[in-house]
Amino acid sequence: MNYEQATNYLFTRLPMFSRMGVAAYKKDLSNTLQLCQFLGNPQTKFKSIHIAGTNGKGSTSHMLAAVLQTAGYKTGLYTSPHLKDFRERFRINGAFIDKDFVGGFVERIQPAIDTIEPSFFEITVAMAFDYFAQQQVDVAVIETGLGGRLDSTNIVTPELSVITNIGWDHMNVLGDTLQAIAFEKAGIIKPRVPVIIGQTEEETKAIFEQVATENQSPICFADQTRYVADWQYAHHQLKIQVSETGSDERVEYQLDLAGFYQTKNAITVLEVVHQLQKAGWHISISQVQQAFKQVKKLTGLHGRWEVIHDHPVVVLDVGHNEDGFRQMLMQIELTDHKDLHIVIGLVKDKDFERVLSLLPKEAIYYFTRAQIPRALPEDQLAAHGHAVGLEGHTFPDVNTALQAALQKAGKQDLVLVCGSVFVVGEVQL
Repeated sequence: MNYEQATNYLFTRLPMFSRMGVAAYKKDLSNTLQLCQFLGNPQTKFKSIHIAGTNGKGSTSHMLAAVLQTAGYKTGLYTSPHLKDFRERFRINGAFIDKDFVGGFVERIQPAIDTIEPSFFEITVAMAFDYFAQQQVDVAVIETGLGGRLDSTNIVTPELSVITNIGWDHMNVLGDTLQAIAFEKAGIIKPRVPVIIGQTEEETKAIFEQVATENQSPICFADQTRYVADWQYAHHQLKIQVSETGSDERVEYQLDLAGFYQTKNAITVLEVVHQLQKAGWHISISQVQQAFKQVKKLTGLHGRWEVIHDHPVVVLDVGHNEDGFRQMLMQIELTDHKDLHIVIGLVKDKDFERVLSLLPKEAIYYFTRAQIPRALPEDQLAAHGHAVGLEGHTFPDVNTALQAALQKAGKQDLVLVCGSVFVVGEVQL
């Protein structure tokens, strides 16, 4: 089976969350365990770092992978979903998975697929683990898909568990309180494996501490060990000075990820590096500085306040829930511009009314949709937007909407494309 045949089979044969939503979500780990048993349990054959969280887990995963490979470790990186190319999900030192491996893997595992009937995500997790084991990576950074406790990736026993933060997202699956969501994320905490929480939140701190205690897992909160003492944002570049709590000494880092929200992810990564250093990993501060300057180049990360055009400035951002939109709004305030144009498409199973109520009423809106069944139709999105005072027109696809925004925007304006990974992934410019 060649690559094209294999990916066509995966996309058409298997239940896929990005298309179907919750109907494709399997609420236990049995399928993944059976798939990996069929493959000889590859998840036991490499070291890993497991990362969950409502927002920031993708950026944190890429930043950490950049640090590890800069430090000389052969580093696997598994993330989801992809923006443009299926192979984005599986990287080693930034390079895509080999097409021949994908074809061979799908052909090899077809008998198990017929018996187990797994989801698309479960197959991609098994593929990642098999690939990393075969390629003998030194370490793999594994991003959860949805939640943590019942996420397909949660069959690894990592060197460290990382939970970036807790916010409102996927409430129909994870629970309708922050405590319930935190409990699901805390499910990645393993017995006696250290866990790092990126952001301390009063509503959820006790839950993490309780689960860590039950598992005899050392726990630390990254934002209590370090803080950003100073920062500069200019020309879509972010410089930060970081101090350890109780110290006046500062270390400067330049980030090629321009969003101010990346400061929180950087603090989390720095604590991960600190814990790895304590465990005997060889990573220097200068290597971290070098990695932070070129995360996009080293790992291929896209869609995080990504500037793709100047005059007018066009920015892509995959933020898609309440917390993500709040971070984007903060970044808009930091970005010099005259008028604001927002190209937006959302999915049906998000709390889109809460998101829309946050958005600035003075912006010009271009309501659109990604070409997936989960997408909220653009006319319904516009109706909900108009109900809270957002004015604009509807467009059948993202690129038509973006072209309309570019025709209307002046050279000093800002055009933001946002709402979901799938909207950003369809942009062609």
